[in-house]
Amino acid sequence: MPSPRNKSKQKEKTPSLVPPRILLPGEHPITSGMIDADALMVLRKLHETGFSAYLVGGGVRDLYLGKPPKDFDISTNAHPGQIRKIFRNSMTIGRRFRLVQVFFRNGKTVEVSTLRSLDEHDLDGPETVLAPNNTFGTVEEDAQRRDLTINSLFYEIENNTILDYVGGIDDLTHAIVRIVGDPDKRISRDPVRMLRAIRHAARIHFTIDEQSWQAICRHHHELTLCPPSRLRDELFKDLHSGSLLDWFHLAADSGLFISILAPYKDFLTKTSGSGSSCKEQLINLFTVIDRVTTKMTEEQIGQRLPNEFLLALLLLPWINTKFNLVGQEQKGSAAYQFSKQLRDCLDLEIGTQLNLPRTTRQEIVTLIGNLPLFLEHHEKGSWPQWLTRKSYFKNCLLFYHFYLESTGGLPVPDSLLDIVPRPVVPVERPRSSSSGKRTSRPGITGPALSSDTPGGIFGFKKKSPPKANTNKS
Repeated sequence: MPSPRNKSKQKEKTPSLVPPRILLPGEHPITSGMIDADALMVLRKLHETGFSAYLVGGGVRDLYLGKPPKDFDISTNAHPGQIRKIFRNSMTIGRRFRLVQVFFRNGKTVEVSTLRSLDEHDLDGPETVLAPNNTFGTVEEDAQRRDLTINSLFYEIENNTILDYVGGIDDLTHAIVRIVGDPDKRISRDPVRMLRAIRHAARIHFTIDEQSWQAICRHHHELTLCPPSRLRDELFKDLHSGSLLDWFHLAADSGLFISILAPYKDFLTKTSGSGSSCKEQLINLFTVIDRVTTKMTEEQIGQRLPNEFLLALLLLPWINTKFNLVGQEQKGSAAYQFSKQLRDCLDLEIGTQLNLPRTTRQEIVTLIGNLPLFLEHHEKGSWPQWLTRKSYFKNCLLFYHFYLESTGGLPVPDSLLDIVPRPVVPVERPRSSSSGKRTSRPGITGPALSSDTPGGIFGFKKKSPPKANTNKS
């Protein structure tokens, strides 16, 4: 345990905080009218109850660049318990650091976090990955704690100003992705920051700062220190990003791709029976995935390709090269033995590394293992009736068409994507004046035993007392 003297030395190493660069109205393009109405309500309600609140992260970055934000995240000096008291339609999540999710109609969620403090474990403390750091702090400290400078900007609605403590505005102006602070130290504390850096560079077509890039290349092997489930979830984000091809080039050049997908270590440059290398096959597949993902995102809300489907496409070139997949014969016991061999290989090579559930592994085996069968029957010009009755036929057919397009065939048919058109947003009727009744929470229709009929419950009307006889004799 470090002595008080050591602690004081650590504190001396903590970088001194400098005043922020403040962008006034007219010096930046953001206005409160550009913010989502529910997020704006959360910001205003926090201000009204005496707390400070800021739009932070990707929301500020995207609005500054003129792009529609995917999320509107908020940071405040209110603690999670205080936030819950202000917003009844909320819940607390998170282990390392507690966040509050505020729920609204149509499934919308606004995340509210408490400003975090600088922590010696994240700056000059012991060489520990993901050390405890759940202390609350100020805006200045929270900015220094964030991963990238372009995600460390704070927008406040009262004065319509942007606060910049880390040079994020200059990096946005010059299209640069830069890790906040000393990149070597920040990566050692949380190696996932490397994945976030290349993800944002790929998505918004920015260049990674040279110092940050060299640090990523030096530390790429440290990804293996992270929990497998965390790596898996980060990988899924990139598979669905619509910029997977750009991400792949950065991940391959830096060494991150091999660190997160170890099976490709000795196969990336190997040539399969089809005459193309694994890297060439991946580039072709990622081009198709980006096209389809972007199309689905633009034309519908909420629906996307399953994680296991995209992961199977990601692993296909490796399997194809390792087992000469396209040349496999799918008949009788040979098909069963190959399926079993494929499952054992997945369990050994990638299942544990990414903590894949059993159902996910089986779905990957089904999709990849049946590809030779679909190629064989495609050459015959028709699908046998017994195959079309299989529960896996539709998914495997879609998987086959992805492979077909990646090898120069026709594009994946829209009819197989189950694209549901974006719904027409109805015009909201003006709310009627308050009748004195207590309003229900969003999404809650009211108590189960209540009734609008006075004196009645369960839909039954209370029996009225007999009326007095008013007839005169």
